[in-house]
Formats: sequence, structure tokens, C-alpha cells
Amino acid sequence: MFDQLTERLSSALRTVSGRGRLTDDNVAETVRQVRLALLEADVALPVVKSFTDAVRARAIGAEVTRSLTPGQAFIKIVHDELTRLMGEPSTGLNLRAQRPVVVMLAGLQGAGKTTSAGKLARWLIEKEGKKVLLVSTDVYRPAAILQLKTLAGQVGAGFAEATPDEAPLAIARRALGEATLQAYDVMLLDTAGRLHVDAEMMAEVRELEAAIRPHERLFVVDSMAGQDAVNAAKAFNDALSLTGVILTKADGDARGGAALSVRQVTGQPILFIGTGEKSAALELFQPERLASRILGMGDVLSLVEQVQEQVDQEKADKLARKIGSGKSFDLADLREQLAQLQRMGGMDALLDKLPAQLQANAARAAGAVNAKALKRQIGIIDSMTPRERRRPDLIDGSRKRRIASGAGVQLPEVNRLLKQFDQMQKTMKKLAKGGMLRNMMRGMAGRMPPGFGP
Repeated sequence: MFDQLTERLSSALRTVSGRGRLTDDNVAETVRQVRLALLEADVALPVVKSFTDAVRARAIGAEVTRSLTPGQAFIKIVHDELTRLMGEPSTGLNLRAQRPVVVMLAGLQGAGKTTSAGKLARWLIEKEGKKVLLVSTDVYRPAAILQLKTLAGQVGAGFAEATPDEAPLAIARRALGEATLQAYDVMLLDTAGRLHVDAEMMAEVRELEAAIRPHERLFVVDSMAGQDAVNAAKAFNDALSLTGVILTKADGDARGGAALSVRQVTGQPILFIGTGEKSAALELFQPERLASRILGMGDVLSLVEQVQEQVDQEKADKLARKIGSGKSFDLADLREQLAQLQRMGGMDALLDKLPAQLQANAARAAGAVNAKALKRQIGIIDSMTPRERRRPDLIDGSRKRRIASGAGVQLPEVNRLLKQFDQMQKTMKKLAKGGMLRNMMRGMAGRMPPGFGP
């Protein structure tokens, strides 16, 4: 996330990080480099100017000159100003209204509105315990209604049936009646997008807003859209009086300009940030944590929270007891660890939250465990019989060929997985002898993904 911006800012701040004294010259040069880094990241020019002016004003004041470590004090100023720029920590949606609370999602086509509607429904169901109805008024994009219906089934939300030949306003009104009669807590209204802002699009969302009177009006913006995101944000804010923003595709954005611009342009808070394709890949927006990630400091708190939410504690404790009692770590155990890693978004999602100086070492330790590789490894283990998973020593040449054929992979991939497993098993046996592994796994609650563990 924000790799390019992180690299440029880290490079700029390294020039002052170890200095015992800051001068007007080196502060001015560092601020200039910070300005260039922000402009290259597609941050809006007015935002860059106000940010660098604030950093410069604080850097030449007593706050830095009286510090024992002026360089570090300067970096803290940059971190604080980044945090301030992005607004307050999100507490989620404002649902203090008469049921059903209507939440409208608007934005350009391709920004991720429909996917965000599904993610938001899951978040409301799992975190807030709400009964949610999903509604699509996008009658222009082929299969948009079907896509949202599929997502509703995946996340456990209700869905208001509609057809592409209906008027968006008629769909929304009928859905609101359905939500009222069936006692839904929240109705999420997914609106149509266009490739660019146009009069017809704005007239439609204004008409929907006037008729349905949504309590929350959220602008869904693609973080990779750069200056287009800023221009679209202005147009939608003028049309709808937005109440919040959802920032999507942050995991694929190397620049990060939209995250730093859209808050100031709209004057409305960023409520959620989408960090992947899965329905669970939606986080409450935490500006201080994001500022740390942008500056290469990592976001260990979010990593810990993610592990606590998505790791099955009971299974982790069971594995810790099993290994601690001297029983062998088998391929069924490895499959469970791989599946847990997959649920957390894969190794890339975890590495992204580590401090920059640890990422390279962790990546080398973890190896090439991307999402595709995880899926293939799980497929290989699934092609084994239960007995083979418990007794890997039974897997001879003919069994390997059968497993490779069943998993749809080449034989070397099966050999590679078995070799990695063999190394892990030997190391665990050595550590288990003195009780060291049991203590380690108790402390970690079995949460080490493959590669970070023994």
C-alpha cells in the first residue's frame, strides 16, 4: 500500500533522522523533497501546500530546536500532520435514526461501489449485529444487479429483487417499502456509476436522494484514481452533501494521493478503507495508523487485531497442545495454517502492516507465499487421503503422481511442498524436546503463519 509515496518520504526523512541539529537549510530541503513526493503521489496541490506550510512552521519552532533528537522530532511532526490531514479516526456509520436506516453509495463506474456494498453489509452484520437489505439501482451496467445479489448471498444479507428494465427510482421505493415491512435495520442502496461525471448521472442520484432521503450518503472512491478522484469528489459533494467516504483498492495503490486529498476536498470523513477483494477486506479508517504505514513504520496494531479476529483460537490452542505433547505436526495441521493465512489475505497483506525495515527480512523468511501459491498448496494437500496427511512418510512416487494429477499441478510442486513440510516438522521436533515450542506457541497462540514460525 502506498509503496511509491512511502519510498519517497522515507528517503526524504532519512536526511534529517539522525541529525543532532536542524538548520533552516536542511529543513527547507527536506520539506521540498516531501512536497515533491506528495505531488508525485497525485496529492492535490492545495493539500500539498497547506501540509508543507504546516510542517515548515512547526519544524522551525521551539518544538524541534529544544528536542534532544531534532531529526526524530521532525519525523514526528510529519506523522502528526499526515494524521491531521486525513481527519479523525472513524467510528463507522451513524445509525441513530428510524429503521430502516438508508445508506446510499455513489461514485464513478469502476470505483468499487457494488463490492463495497457487499463488504459494508458484512461489516454491519458481523460487527453491529444488524439486519441488512442490499438494493441495486444500477440498471445500466450488465449484470450489476446479479453481482450484488450474489454478494448478498455470500455475506448473509437480504436482497431486493429488481430487473434492468425498471426505473432506478421505482426499484428504490419498492425496496424501501420491503425494508420497512420486513423490519430491516439498514438498507444499503447501490447507485449507478459512469465513466465520468455527467449531468444525467447527477440528476439521477439527486432524484434518488430526494425521494428516499438517505441518512448516510457515502462517496466511494478508487484510491488509484489520482486527480480524477479529487474532481469527482467535488462534484458528488456538491450534488449530495456527502456524509462520508469509502476509499477502495488501497492495497493496489502505490501512490496514495486520493487518501490524502479527498478528506480535505469534501470536508467529510473517510469512514472505511478497502484493502482487498474479499468481503472481509474492509477496515475502519484509522488516520494515525495509515500515517505510520505511509512513513514505513508499519501498523502492528491492525495486524494484531486482524489475527485476533480471523484466527480460530480453539484450533490454535489444540495445535499448541498437540505439538507440546510430543505428537508430530502433520500435513492436516499445515493445511489449517495455510487456510488461516489465506483468510487473512495472504502473506502480502500481513507484510504490508510490518515496519519497512522488517518487511524485507520477513519476506525472505516467508518465501513466495502469494495468494495463488497458497491456493495451490492447499489444493495439493486436499488431493491427499486423510491417511497420507497423517502419515506423510507413506507418500511414495506413485502417490505423488496421483496427488499432482488430482491437484492439477506438476510433480515438482508436490515435492517442494513435502520438502518444506519435512523441514518444518524436523525443526518443531527439536524445539518440542525442551518444551520450548509449547511455550512459544502458547505465547503466540499458534498464530504464526508458515514461514514466520520455526
